[in-house]
Amino acid sequence: MYSAAVVLPLIGAMLAGLILTFAPKGHGRDLAAQLATCICLGLSALLAIVIFYQVALLGHGRTIEAFPFITSGALQTSWGFKYDTLSAVMVFVVTICSTAIHVYSCGYMHDDPGVPRFMAYLSLFTFCMLMLVTADNFVQMFFGWEGVGVCSYLLIGFWYDRPSANAAAIKAFIVNRVGDFGFALGIFGVFALFGSVVFDDVFAAVPTFVGTRVTFLSWEFDALTLLCLLLFVGAMGKSAQVPLHTWLPDAMEGPTPVSALIHAATMVTAGVFMVARLSPMFEYAPDALAVVCVVGASTAIFAASVGLVQNDIKRVIAYSTCSQLGYMFFACGVSAYAAAIFHLMTHAFFKALLFLSSGSVIHAMSGEQDMRKMGGLAGHIKITHIMMWIGSLSLAGVGVPFVVGFAGFYSKDIILEAAFGALSGVGQYAFWLGVVAAFMTAFYSWRLLFMTFYGKPRADKHTMEHVHESPQVMLIPLYILAVGAVVAGFVGYESFVGHHMNEFWRESILVLPQHNSIEAAHHVPVWVKVLPVVVGLVGIGVAYGLYIRNPNIPGELAARWQRLYRFLLNKWYFDELYDAIFTRPSFKIGWGFWKRGDEATIDGLGADNLADKTLRLARRTAALQTGYVYHYAFAMLIGVVVLVTWFLLVRSGAQ
Repeated sequence: MYSAAVVLPLIGAMLAGLILTFAPKGHGRDLAAQLATCICLGLSALLAIVIFYQVALLGHGRTIEAFPFITSGALQTSWGFKYDTLSAVMVFVVTICSTAIHVYSCGYMHDDPGVPRFMAYLSLFTFCMLMLVTADNFVQMFFGWEGVGVCSYLLIGFWYDRPSANAAAIKAFIVNRVGDFGFALGIFGVFALFGSVVFDDVFAAVPTFVGTRVTFLSWEFDALTLLCLLLFVGAMGKSAQVPLHTWLPDAMEGPTPVSALIHAATMVTAGVFMVARLSPMFEYAPDALAVVCVVGASTAIFAASVGLVQNDIKRVIAYSTCSQLGYMFFACGVSAYAAAIFHLMTHAFFKALLFLSSGSVIHAMSGEQDMRKMGGLAGHIKITHIMMWIGSLSLAGVGVPFVVGFAGFYSKDIILEAAFGALSGVGQYAFWLGVVAAFMTAFYSWRLLFMTFYGKPRADKHTMEHVHESPQVMLIPLYILAVGAVVAGFVGYESFVGHHMNEFWRESILVLPQHNSIEAAHHVPVWVKVLPVVVGLVGIGVAYGLYIRNPNIPGELAARWQRLYRFLLNKWYFDELYDAIFTRPSFKIGWGFWKRGDEATIDGLGADNLADKTLRLARRTAALQTGYVYHYAFAMLIGVVVLVTWFLLVRSGAQ
């Protein structure tokens, strides 16, 4: 059962690949691939529920070793499955969301010519993510880490006939390689310091290496701090944290189910999971935790500010994902790992719901994604409208303090309370930026709702005549995700971050007594608990005033504050900055090596020069071959004269 939950998506991917290779083209082939992958994912999700009950609720965790992988001196690794509460939660979330996205894809990709290939990529992506979260050593985690990176490249660039999709896929791949380089260095460092890459062995030895100093790039560092920072670089790339965030919005070039899969419960949450998994290391590296906290808080406010002015419906939600990941990371930075995973779980439901609902809107609008060309859709796609409301209420953290609320209300608020309760400088930095980001989140969520579903239709008459609700195969996954977006916070609160937290997480997460910010979160002042809800409601009110009551004001504000508007619209000019610092200089260097190095030096003095001289000599020699007999007779006569002359000179010299 434990192995099958991980392997079934791989079987589904292989079956879809075989169907793609051998089955004749047609609807039957597409249906067979969809059934194969959806059935395998559905079975995996059912097993994940059973595993969650046995491991997380009953405490029957285990590590299963499948077979040896690498045996080389001190390096001993194997393929295995580590099941504790942390991995059980991740397997549950990944399989449930992935199954919903697979079923949704059956309707969304109905007319696409590459359905079997798409379904195979989705299932392979899920398998790699499951290998990542169930790994019991760094090497297997790295395998899953790189696997989801490769699959994301394939999925983002699925429509490879579009130059923009190819560019987005390459960008995601390259930016992640930067982060993965740091992650790989961290793994090398872990093996060099601890002599093992097995989690249990490394975690047991961590306290004995506190205070150890190492030299890296001629500087001396605390060993654990250095290793944690290198590993966190990998998390920054995979989870799109500033400054390695630029690939995430461009990933919207892939089909909407890809956006939901990457942004909800899988690839982008891998970094958060990794930091939580390595909590026994990070807890003994407080400086590294401070960096995690600052980076997370900075990303939360940055992405939220950019989301305020985006007009592509999917990009708004993408920047929301980036911002929410910032919340998760600064929760980890104040040692509230349980709160981070709690928010990861609730976020998976409501963000997948938002992405798939946006796909339903795009489907209804015949492929249109610009919110400025929408409006007035509430009466045409009523179910999608309701689903978008549920997702937005959860994202904005709407609820009644001390009473009840949507899923995001429970998970986001406990993160802010833990940051405040940490009583540290970085904790206060994260708390106040998180509060401001909560206001922005509520504003851009309702801006999206109001621009999309309310007011006068801004689409052309032909598009509005064809607006229609999505088929049931696309709506049923929305119902399932909506249930999670409503009740996941209430149901999971006590176990994840409440009074039963220690019994629930057991040894899967380590928090030192002096770092117990979640316990402190339960004792913060009342205003700290109320403030996030208040600023969220204010954000909703401001959005209502600007986009319903006075829809002309946003344009006037954009014109008055044109520089600020363009600054936010152009994403703080990160892409332009990277283009100036890295891309263009790299092109110039490459051009120089090509023209001056390869063509002028290597080819000019070497191969091309030799070939040119040989060709010239051959042409001159060929010119002697005229085909006239008298030319050849004359040449023979000259030869005879030369030989006789040489003979006479040599003979006279001898005498």
